[in-house]
Order: sequence, then structure tokens, then C-alpha cells
Amino acid sequence: MSDSIEPMNDPAAVGPDPASDGGVSRRRFIQGASAGAGALAVAAAAGVANGSPAAAMDTAAPAATPALAGRDVPVAVGNRLTTNQGLRIADDQNALRAGVRGPSLLEDFAFREKITHFDHERIPERVVHARGAGAYGVFQLHTSLAPYTTAKVLTDTKAQTEVFVRFSTVNGARGSADTVRDARGFAVKFYTSEGVWDLVGNNIPVFFIQDAIKFPDLVHAFKPEPDVDIPQASTAHDTFYDFMSLTPEAMHMLMWVASDRGIPRSFRTMQGFGIHTFRLVNAQRKSTYVKFHWKPRLGTQSLVWDEAQKLNGVDPDFHRRDLARAITEKDFPQWDFGVQLLAEGDVGKIGFDILDATKLWPEEVVPVKLIGTLTLNRNPSNYFAETEQVAYCLSHVVPGIDFTDDPLLQGRLFSYLDTQLSRFRGPNWHQLPVNQSRAPVNNFQQDGPMRFANRPGRVNYEPQTLAAQVRESPASQGGFVSYPEPVSGTNVRQRSNSFGDHFSQATLFFQSMTEPEKQHIISALQFELGKVQVRAVQERMLTLLANIDARLVREVSGSLGLPVPSGKPNTGIGTSRALSQLATAPRTARSLRVAVLVADGVSAGDVNGVTQALRRAGAHVEVVGTRLGAVRAAGGSVTATATYLTVRSVQYDAVFLPGGAAATLASNGDAVHFVEDTYKHFKPIAAAGDGQRTLKAAVPGAVGQPGVVTGASGPAVAGGLVTALGVHRFFDRAATPAVSS
Repeated sequence: MSDSIEPMNDPAAVGPDPASDGGVSRRRFIQGASAGAGALAVAAAAGVANGSPAAAMDTAAPAATPALAGRDVPVAVGNRLTTNQGLRIADDQNALRAGVRGPSLLEDFAFREKITHFDHERIPERVVHARGAGAYGVFQLHTSLAPYTTAKVLTDTKAQTEVFVRFSTVNGARGSADTVRDARGFAVKFYTSEGVWDLVGNNIPVFFIQDAIKFPDLVHAFKPEPDVDIPQASTAHDTFYDFMSLTPEAMHMLMWVASDRGIPRSFRTMQGFGIHTFRLVNAQRKSTYVKFHWKPRLGTQSLVWDEAQKLNGVDPDFHRRDLARAITEKDFPQWDFGVQLLAEGDVGKIGFDILDATKLWPEEVVPVKLIGTLTLNRNPSNYFAETEQVAYCLSHVVPGIDFTDDPLLQGRLFSYLDTQLSRFRGPNWHQLPVNQSRAPVNNFQQDGPMRFANRPGRVNYEPQTLAAQVRESPASQGGFVSYPEPVSGTNVRQRSNSFGDHFSQATLFFQSMTEPEKQHIISALQFELGKVQVRAVQERMLTLLANIDARLVREVSGSLGLPVPSGKPNTGIGTSRALSQLATAPRTARSLRVAVLVADGVSAGDVNGVTQALRRAGAHVEVVGTRLGAVRAAGGSVTATATYLTVRSVQYDAVFLPGGAAATLASNGDAVHFVEDTYKHFKPIAAAGDGQRTLKAAVPGAVGQPGVVTGASGPAVAGGLVTALGVHRFFDRAATPAVSS
């Protein structure tokens, strides 16, 4: 068979294949009679149109593949289709068969290789954190912690450390939606000069349970109920709240998940927390307790519940798309890295047990010291090879960072390693490129499934004298030496009495919220418990909520139609301003996305004036029209890159209605609903000239409301829109008349 592709007008192109017994091959069929677009695209991509098809198709000789460097694997060398053994494939369209209508033959090794590989493409999905997104970046330390630790990543301000970060939901399967109500994983792999350090945390600083022995029960409870396998990626069901109603230690984290933190605007606007109390160890072997924090430069921002639910359908990949797009647009996400440091002698001033993972350290008591910056600047080249196969373990630390006796942390130290052994069917996942240490690796481990490389020679043990010596390293030479913490006691299965206060910090969190944030928590619990079908479970949950806040339990009870139980909330615990998103939100328009709604007749001056102002403020603009491409505009040109059929308001942070298009848009149901939802979700709206007609058609009475900017022209409203974007949400609209959903 010739290397070239026959011309489409050649009658022989649909004749018998010389290698067959009179039939027509699928490749010749699509190249001939059908002249399919796929065949044409293949031909064009191969360079056939340049008149030298054979030359274009043969850019790499089979025996001339250059030596592969480093971690490269030969998967896309040259432009010839081959088997995994490098054998060139003559026909990838048809399996080998006995006659054109006969049975397929078992001897077809190329088909068997291809289908067998396909059948084994998936590795086991993570039990939790299955749905995720990742990116590479750099960590830059700017303030040394040398008085507290020997870890170079935390002491060398000249070093720039490569990282891979994976964000994830916790509950849902890999195919679930991004914007469900859930905690989010925030895992950072530091490729340090001393080895890999995995800081595996969440966007919430506490956890549901105190002891890892309850982790399987927690996960079984919040996962889909096993008889019917529903609901997916949701805790609003009987089994979760049955477990929760019997687990009072979970109430603090429940407040966080029911708050705006449970539905973040994007991964880029999430805080991150190490959750546990770790310890730092300095050169004098002195220990300091530490908690780790990530604070987003864009501020902590969230969705509202109706918006999150709509996004689940409109764009279930919303968070993953947002992260990848931001990096592609060079709008690199950044976080400040901070630590809370607590001397061993100061533990008593906290007022609770620092080993309890259901508790946080109030920042007013132990301030967060910002010491570095994380910047994500490169998307993975392949989701499976990198984001899916990245493996985090809490036991991956470097000298100068050590563990405490937190019982949840102790269980996770075992569980994460065990999980990776299951997912990768063996112990060699550390040799996958995304998991490889950038520091030298030297030991005598060998063999096992998917082992890429073993050390050469006959010596695979130590001590030995038959090869070059591989020596141990004391602490002074960078060796990891565990902190010598004194341990004593009898073997018991019980909790310390210091772990016993399950409600005070839940009360602290609720009391620290602004009024809109409190209402969001109340509404979330009304929704969640309203989905529970067992009245006894609802009643037990109300009994627990009564020990958090009287208003909270009263309003949730009223929604459920149940009596209000009495409780003893610790209202004297006060507030912590650092816990409120709205109280600490930065005023910036940077990185937010604005939809400009247009139709024929729109004012190009309005569109261009507002677009320029938004871009100067660091915001992004997308023009949405009734069709893609050029729009007939007054005074210039306007190009629509999306339509009312392809996008919805929930994908944007604000909307602008320029003048000149109201005759069309005010009567366009999709455009009106676009504006209506923007208003309902408390987002900024700007309207110029007769664009105000569209605004009034969507929301009568909207003019003059908070976050609604109107004026005679685009330049007249541009500044007000930029300012409103900095506020992000205008929750004081809640008293306005309701609009449709």
C-alpha cells in the first residue's frame, strides 16, 4: 500500500484494497466515496496538500529515534502510527478477519494490544478527593524561619521551589460537578532540595472528626447511600445527618461547610489550611508548634447557593476551567503562605487542646505570620499523567518539619501511603514523573509492578563492601531525625477530656459572621436538613444546633416544622473578625469576568469605553450577542465571542448593558433572564443610555439599588462598575422585590 493518500476524485480510491480479497477498506471508503471531513483533516495535517505527500509523511525514520533524556517516555515520536513496540501499523481502521464478512482473528496482535490497553486505562479512583484540578508553580520564601526550623524550604529566601498543587472536592466522584457544597482539598507538593514535602490540607482549617478511626464511617455516611447510590456529591441525605447527629465533635466543621466557604467562587479565591498542628524543629533541636495557611491574593470569594446549583448544570467544570484559563491568560493565581507559631510553653494560652483537629487557633490569639508566596504558572500537559497520578502523603516531610500526636494526623500518616499502594497497584508510584523527587534518590529498594529503574550492579543491600558506599546522614548533614518527644502512659481507647468541648468554636464561627453570612448558614442548613426524611434525625440535629446559637436553631426548626429545643451555647466566647469573608474581603476587580450584552445597533463607544476601563483594572471582558462574530454597531466595530445560547450569567461576575441595543435585548427572553439572574445573585450591573430599558425590563425598580450603576454612556458608568466589581456582591439587595428564577 502506498504511503500517500489517493486523490479524492480517483475512482480507484473506492476499489478493492490490494491486501484484501475484494472488499473495501474503511480508510479507502472514507477517503473516496464519502470524502469525509476526518479524512480531509488527516490529509491536510499530514501536509499532503503541499505536493509531497510521501516526504511530508516520513519525517522520522523508524530506526533513527534519538536517545531519550531524563524522564521522557516514547509516546509521540515522529508522525508514523505504531504499536507500543514501535512496529509501524498499516491499517488502524479494521481488525484482521477471515474474509470481509468473516470472523475476527485472534492472531490480530495490533488489535489485541490496542483493546487490552484501553480496557486497563483507568486506575482506581480516589475514594475521596476524586474530582480535582492541578497546576505547576513556584514557591518563593521571603521571610526566613531559621530561628524555628532547619527546613531549607522555610529558611533559604534565595531558593525558588517548584510545586504541584491539586485542588479537589472531597465527596463527589471524578465525574461530579465542581460547584457542589463541600469542603475542598488544597494539596501542595514541594519539590525541595531536601526531598518532597507534601502539605495536604483543605480550604477549611478544621475537620469533622478527632480520631482517624472514624474516618471510614464519616466517608461512608456522606457518600451516596449504598442501596441506590444517590445522591451524588451531596451531603443532604439521611445517612450523613444520622452520623452527624450522633457526632457532636463535627459541629464546628459543619458550620464552615454550611457557610459560604462550602461553595467557593473558584480555586483561586480559596484559602488553604494544613488543618493539623505540626511542629518545626530548629538546629538546637528545639520544637515550636505550627499551623500552615494559604491566603489568596484575590481574596476569599464565594458563590451563592442558587448560582452554585445552576452552575452544576450550565458548566460542571467551572472551577477546573477557571484555573486552567487563568494560567493560559497569564493571570497567574497567587497565595501568601503564612504560619501560626506557638512555643511549647505557651500552649496553655490557647484555651483548648492543640492536638484536636476540630479546633482552630484564633488569629487574634496567635497571629498569622506571612512568609512566602505561591504562584501557579503552568498547566499540566496531560490530566491523567499529572493531575490524576499525582500522589500526596502526609508522611512526606523534610528535616526541620515533624509531626505531633494529633490522633487524626497519626491515622492519616498511615492511610495516605496505603491509599497510593492501592491506587497504583504497588509501591513504585514515586517513580512517576509528577511524583519524582528533585533531590537525589539513593536506596536499595527494587522491583515490583511498574518499576521503571533499578540501581545497576549486583549489590542491592546494605551494609556491603562490594560497591561504592552509600552512607547514612546525621542531622548535621541533612538527615531526618525524629523529634525526641517524651512519651508515657498506659494503652487505652479513650479521648482526652481536653477534647470534650464540641460547640464553643462552632459558636465562635457563627457569631463572627456578618448578617448575610449568618443567613447563608441558616439557609444552607434549612436546605440540607429539609432533604432528610427521618424526623428523629432532624430532631437530634436540632438538639446539637441549640448548643451553637439560639437564632440558628430557631430558624432551622421553623423551616422543618419542628419544636425549638433548648441548649446552652457559649455566647461569651466572642467573635473573630478573621473568620468572616465579607469582613476581610479585599476591594479589587482584578481577574473578575464581565459579560457585555450586545445586539445589532449597539454603541461601539459604550462597549469599547467600558472594556478599556475594565481591562485597566485587571478584569476580563466577554461580549455576548445573538450570534457569534461581527455585530452591526454604531460608531465602530464589536465582535461577539459568545451567545445567549452558549453562556449564562452564572459564569460571570457582572454584566454591562451598553446603549443602542435595547430595541432587541429588552424583548429578548434570554438576555432579560441573563440580567435578572445577575441581579438575583447580588452581582454588579451597569447600564448605559437605553441599556437601562433592558435593565428595567428584567428587574423593575433595579435602578438606584446597591451595585447597579447607570449613566448616559459607557465612559460615564465605567468607573462605577469597576468600583462595584471590587465589592463583588451587594447583599443589601435582599429587601427588594423577588424576581423569577
